[in-house]
Amino acid sequence: MNRAFSRKKDKTWMHTPEALSKHYIPYNAKFLGSTEVEQPKGTEVVRDAVRKLKFARHIKKSEGQKIPKVELQISIYGVKILEPKTKEVQHNCQLHRISFCADDKTDKRIFTFICKDSESNKHLCYVFDSEKCAEEITLTIGQAFNLAYRKFLESGGKDVETRKQIAGLQKRIQDLETENVELKNKVQDLENQLRITQVSTSPAGSVSPQSPSTDIFDMVPFSPTSQQPSVPTPNGTQPPPVPGRAAEIKRDLFGAEPFDPFSCAAGDFPPDIQSKLDEMQEGFKMGLTLEGTVFCLDPVDSKC
Repeated sequence: MNRAFSRKKDKTWMHTPEALSKHYIPYNAKFLGSTEVEQPKGTEVVRDAVRKLKFARHIKKSEGQKIPKVELQISIYGVKILEPKTKEVQHNCQLHRISFCADDKTDKRIFTFICKDSESNKHLCYVFDSEKCAEEITLTIGQAFNLAYRKFLESGGKDVETRKQIAGLQKRIQDLETENVELKNKVQDLENQLRITQVSTSPAGSVSPQSPSTDIFDMVPFSPTSQQPSVPTPNGTQPPPVPGRAAEIKRDLFGAEPFDPFSCAAGDFPPDIQSKLDEMQEGFKMGLTLEGTVFCLDPVDSKC
């Protein structure tokens, strides 16, 4: 995880893990808006975005428009931005998509974070105005990210790379099976051509005694349904019949049943969930960078 996310040892998180994992922490703020940025991290990146949105706010204010109020719900599942009265979700920012979070050192009311949009994959900078809780909200997002990352590892995130390797091996086996089928078809074509050649070169009207057909290696093809002559045992009894192979069991070219990495154990996931895991792994690997002086100041007032 990104080292910029580290905290000082004498500082503790503001909320209990249960509050963020089983519930959420609500905050009220004014939403200045969001704007696209070129980079997922950087103080200068968010500074330019804040300037841009503050300027837009002044223009709207001069036109008589008010800054919309929103409710933030922060948990290990993300940061939800809701309309306070109707509780309609306006934005849902998953934590593994949030890469940078900061409160303004000069304007203690302003805080911001950068989140990668799930549809456009563009990086958007969200800017808020909170009268008392800018630093606390920033710290709460950091704590939620930390808990979400741990939960991801405990719930199978460590096995993502292993599943990728298994899926690659399974793909290789499928390719080999396809190649094996193509070779069998070629052998069958050669056998058919050989039979046609033998029939065309035999004397007209001659009838040769019927014998089992052989392949190009002069071997009698094996048939699982062919009846083998029964040989009596020394005591005169017939040997027990050989059980036939179950036709419904599909096997690969090595004689083993094809291995499915997505259903071999309870901890595995179907492909659609696997793609989500890959995305989360990449997001958590990038880490969350917290900036500002929140880790060096005295604990902020929690009565917001």
